[in-house]
Amino acid sequence: MIDKIIVGSEEWCSLPNLKVPAIKVRVDSGAKTSALHAEQIVPFEKNGEKWVKFVIHPIQRSAKSTINCEAKVIDKRVVKSSTGTRESRYVIQTELSLGEQSWNIELTLTNRDSMGFRMLLGREAMTGRIIVDPDEHFKFGIVTPEKLKEYYSTSHLGDKKGLRIGVLASNPELYSNRRIMEAGELRGHEMHFLNIKHCYMKLDADHPEIHYRGGRILNDFDAVIPRIRPSMTYYGCSLIRHFESLKVYSLNNAASITQSRDKLYSLQMLLNHGVDIPTTGFANSPLDTNDLINMVGGSPLIVKLLEGTQGKGVVLAETKKAAESVINAFKSVGANILVQEFIKEANGKDLRLFVVDGKVVAAMQREALPGEFRANIHLGGKASIVKVTPDEKKIAIKAAKAMNLKVAGVDIIRSAKGPLLLEVNSSPGLEGIEGATGKDIAGEMIKAIEKNFKWLH
Repeated sequence: MIDKIIVGSEEWCSLPNLKVPAIKVRVDSGAKTSALHAEQIVPFEKNGEKWVKFVIHPIQRSAKSTINCEAKVIDKRVVKSSTGTRESRYVIQTELSLGEQSWNIELTLTNRDSMGFRMLLGREAMTGRIIVDPDEHFKFGIVTPEKLKEYYSTSHLGDKKGLRIGVLASNPELYSNRRIMEAGELRGHEMHFLNIKHCYMKLDADHPEIHYRGGRILNDFDAVIPRIRPSMTYYGCSLIRHFESLKVYSLNNAASITQSRDKLYSLQMLLNHGVDIPTTGFANSPLDTNDLINMVGGSPLIVKLLEGTQGKGVVLAETKKAAESVINAFKSVGANILVQEFIKEANGKDLRLFVVDGKVVAAMQREALPGEFRANIHLGGKASIVKVTPDEKKIAIKAAKAMNLKVAGVDIIRSAKGPLLLEVNSSPGLEGIEGATGKDIAGEMIKAIEKNFKWLH
């Protein structure tokens, strides 16, 4: 039989398995589950089982002390927080040491920056072991600031090496974002996943700042890697500009991302730099539809929404009548469109060349699956390694340079008149091309950042 211990409403404890020597915990019998403050939560597989990596800042209202942790996932469940919001959280099991007793407890991982305590001990972890006296505090002693400094000194945590790099994106579980985080860590850098929606800015002439949910200040980053989804372009680029004003290096800068997302402007820029594209038309009035169709060689032709992204908002019009109907339908709702010649000889194939720091580091061919529409666009399909020509490499490098992008996915189609550029993507995905080629593209992106910090070499 286990003798129950009497604890106060707040205590100092340790989590030996996670290498956390001291953390202040709120003891709350009104809460069912226990929770631990965690950031940069990234799932991964280990020996065929699901694990999770995460970062702990164990000291309240401070991000200076950082502990990188990993633990086996035992569950993922929806938890209702004290504010009434429901959140899906990973659940781990770890050892808790309190006073002279230790036992295993379940912990849910969540961001507690806005809460008073980095850890909450709920009644599931107390059952059969703890009696709470709410009038008491720190019955097992207080960890002094001096002791905390000793616990979380540089010598305890290991000397900081490399750069402090943020991956500015929306989904930490996305393959591309996970690979970039892994590649940075493998090269000795301190990697942080920064959710765009959790960042906000202070515009001030003397003390500009970028804050993260809960009030953590992000001004001390060396570099950020933008991975901005199209729907977040405006806000994401605003954040990048603010980072840039703080002298934080951005792998792709805000201006280059903004112009790459404007399909018409980017095509005009590419043409001005001598990059060939499929013949393309743009008009404002439906009265010009007939001449617009003739301008690009007639039907069949491609109709593209200017606001569409990654194959969405793209229609193949096989006849002139169909083209007129599609164009006029878009115009009737005030949508801006491009019309583009259909490259029949491409036979449902295009090329994706991945450019990093002025070099083509990988290339793949994408081919439509049976029954799938593919014409001057990239829908996915079957990816395979391909040998690209010097001219195709030249176009890709020239296009990335024209758009001032350090990292770019350049889409090219092979036509009877030579290679033609379709689109330049400022946040290209890594999964397809790394899988097809076996190349470590994420590592190349990290190396491109390192080149800007000569003291590393």
